[in-house]
Amino acid sequence: MSEVQEDAFIPFEIQMGLLCDLSESPFPTKVFGLRDDELTLAPGATHYGMVVSGGAILHDRLDRYRLRAGMFFCWPGAGTLRGPGCTALIVSRLDYLGLRQVGGPLESTGRLRYIDGCTDTLLVCPPRLGEPCLNHLHIPPGTAQSQHTHPSERLGVILRGRGECRTPSGVWELKPGMAWRIPTGSRHSFYTTDSSLDVIAWHPDSDFGPTDTAHPMINKTILLPRPQ
Repeated sequence: MSEVQEDAFIPFEIQMGLLCDLSESPFPTKVFGLRDDELTLAPGATHYGMVVSGGAILHDRLDRYRLRAGMFFCWPGAGTLRGPGCTALIVSRLDYLGLRQVGGPLESTGRLRYIDGCTDTLLVCPPRLGEPCLNHLHIPPGTAQSQHTHPSERLGVILRGRGECRTPSGVWELKPGMAWRIPTGSRHSFYTTDSSLDVIAWHPDSDFGPTDTAHPMINKTILLPRPQ
């Protein structure tokens, strides 16, 4: 992929196989597409998947999960995603071990407030402070987001609705099934008119998450004096 500018938004069509190689980035990552076929999930990575349309089977030697449109997963290590008639985007974070999760389908709106009237749900939380996360961003109709940037890469897919992504260098139409990349520091904003927009966004890092000294189990444990 060619060098990107600070105001770049990079859309790409989901095709079968490797779509984007960011293995030399600060957070080594590869992006894959599944389209009417079978994709092998490599060992030594954690795979974040988003089913855009159709259905798929996610499995390894022990477990098997049936997925449908709007469902997502976090899958550490080797596995297989098989989906005749399915379109899915898979973000593989290399050299990282996440927690296995399968969830969805998505709710109609997010649970947390975001900028300019948008909402967000943290679909896959970081197991520890600083680790990757997966989000569902809901943008209501009639939204004109403020221009903003992010301190690390953003990767994802448009799941439902229509809108625009606007940057200083151009405007891109957003529609269901469009995968996208927003490089670190890129200026952008999302716009909608008469339709809402539902976006799945993967973050390679976070400033949120539990630590050894601050997590629900230890925070809600009240130690009592030992008997004398």
